[in-house]
Amino acid sequence: MKKYAPISEKLNHFYHGGDYNPEQWLKYPEILEEDIRLMKLAKCNVMTLGVFSWVTLEPEEGKFNFDWLDKVINNLWENGIYTILATPSGAKPAWMAGKYPEILRVSSNRVKNLQGQRHNHCYTAPIYREKVAIINRELAQRYSKHPAIIMWHISNELSGECHCNLCQEAFRVWLKNKYGTLDVLNEKWWSRFWSHTYTDWSLIESPSPQGENQIHCLNLDWKRFVTDQTLDFFKHEIKPLKEINANLPVTTNFMRTYDGLNYWKFKDVLDVVSWDCYPTWHDNTDDSKLAAWISMVHDINRSFLDGKPFMLMESTPSITNWQPVSKLKKPGMHLLSSIQAVAHGSDTVQYFQWRKSRGSSEKFHGAVVSHCGREDARVFKDVMEVGANLERLDEILGSSVQPEVAIIFDWENRWAIEDSQGPRNCGMKYEEMISAQYRPFWEKGVSVDMIEMECDFSKYKLLVAPMLYMVRPGVGERIETFVKNGGTFVATYWSGIVDESDLCFLGGFPGPLRKTLGIWSEEIDSLYDYESNSITFNEDNEIDIKGEYKVIDLCDLVNLEGAKVLASYKSDFYAGRPALTVNNFGQGKAYYIAARTEADFNEKFYSKLIEKLNITPVIETSLPQGVTAQLRTDGENDFVFLMNFNNHEEKVILEQSIFEDIFTNKKLKEEIKLDPLGFKVMKRKTQI
Repeated sequence: MKKYAPISEKLNHFYHGGDYNPEQWLKYPEILEEDIRLMKLAKCNVMTLGVFSWVTLEPEEGKFNFDWLDKVINNLWENGIYTILATPSGAKPAWMAGKYPEILRVSSNRVKNLQGQRHNHCYTAPIYREKVAIINRELAQRYSKHPAIIMWHISNELSGECHCNLCQEAFRVWLKNKYGTLDVLNEKWWSRFWSHTYTDWSLIESPSPQGENQIHCLNLDWKRFVTDQTLDFFKHEIKPLKEINANLPVTTNFMRTYDGLNYWKFKDVLDVVSWDCYPTWHDNTDDSKLAAWISMVHDINRSFLDGKPFMLMESTPSITNWQPVSKLKKPGMHLLSSIQAVAHGSDTVQYFQWRKSRGSSEKFHGAVVSHCGREDARVFKDVMEVGANLERLDEILGSSVQPEVAIIFDWENRWAIEDSQGPRNCGMKYEEMISAQYRPFWEKGVSVDMIEMECDFSKYKLLVAPMLYMVRPGVGERIETFVKNGGTFVATYWSGIVDESDLCFLGGFPGPLRKTLGIWSEEIDSLYDYESNSITFNEDNEIDIKGEYKVIDLCDLVNLEGAKVLASYKSDFYAGRPALTVNNFGQGKAYYIAARTEADFNEKFYSKLIEKLNITPVIETSLPQGVTAQLRTDGENDFVFLMNFNNHEEKVILEQSIFEDIFTNKKLKEEIKLDPLGFKVMKRKTQI
């Protein structure tokens, strides 16, 4: 296990800070002065500048004003605060849209947008790319060698798509490069259906509610194109920055599991992964389900760069202003959720925003400094507490984890499932299914990587692939090799249905997974929301689970081709047919869960696999419901995080008194008490 280098050699500490918008306060010098005092009080060591500053940097075309930014950066630097400098492309100036209307986006209904909002620009438009290159080069020439600048923040929350004529032509070029000929395209798109065969490239349009949107591979290719075009624009943004100073790292802030872009495509261009985390805490009396989901998204972001620590780029210390209900964080939740990010591999805790805006759309979005500007405010004191805790965790920086378990969460697979038009158009619940498979590991304190289907499987003991509807070329073969070589594979219903073109596999489902799983799927029954079935375990089954478990939504009717039955359906016309199977294949095993199971089954099933495969939990103990354990290690020391997402005290029994409290350096007793929304960060010698 290696320890990763810090994000920047200039700042070998946890980053604590946030998005700072001093251009909004240039007429209030007393506020800018007070900001510095408060930042130091909150132990903030980094601020992100310039995210939406384009019009202040370039108020007129070709006329730049950097004086204000010089003063802010220098003032921060003189007070021990570093700068993450953003490129401003996320929100263009109004003058630009007025002079160059071709940069405005066109929506899928072919209506051109008016000026306004964010990301209302065409990634293809040459003039917009030119203007971005000019401002980025100006910024790089002026600031990239400044001792305060530690990295580049490229744009902001990349998102959206454009359907203008420029993008239509770029899409056609993309398709020509992919397919070569119309004959190949028509075959892959199965366009003879409804007599929609294309006879000229110029006839192809992006999906539209006014036109074609029923060719599934067209829809899929459009999403792929949007990702590739956004990535190409991203590379265009980076180019002048790297030309002037190749040593400054670059990042851009992802948004949870945002559907519009395949984030895996960015992994080879980013130096550091970062994301914006805004959970709706306290929407339920039990926060543990949401806590597990957020842990999973942290794990996704850690997994993009194979375990390299990521950045929590945005969070709010209090509320949002765009969720249906803007709920305050209860005392303790801000610190706990910040530590949660660190536990899963973040080397930063940052906020949007430092100071609340006085007007416009985010004036009520949470911030470190509220409109009152007081240091004795509850939220400000919460942020001070986070800063004080982070200062004492520096030895954890750069550490990571190498899990024995991986779950496949694949963007293209999700796109295809959501467009499949059956078997449950009221909701296939792909993300919910992924979360349901992740939850048992979270509850047991077992570390998990969240990967796509193109990743390396060989380093894991257990590979879980929920609803692997699309199987791209070579993936089935690599799964087969993984199991042959001793790995354990778990697949579920609605797997192995289509190829990368969204064409159904012929000869029986689950297509290229059929040999590994030892079953073939004949048909799948969709249940109404008020319906359910049950599965009953066979006596003396090899994973030693007994009893009956409810199943909902989808029930796959499978036939055996070498697999053994572990559990069978209880009712309906398919009573007695296999519902859970295992296939001994080479040196490994492949399980197939044929129906959508609920939490009780998932907990029991994965607990048995963890036990059978000798998968090592973070700590050898039974964790109370709502409590999880996560691990970071540098190869010499393990750093164990115990986190209680309950609103009441919990106790955890340690297997031995081998831990010390990282904050007090005192040996911990075998019984650990966790306050409501409390945590412990513990240290031990790495377990070999």
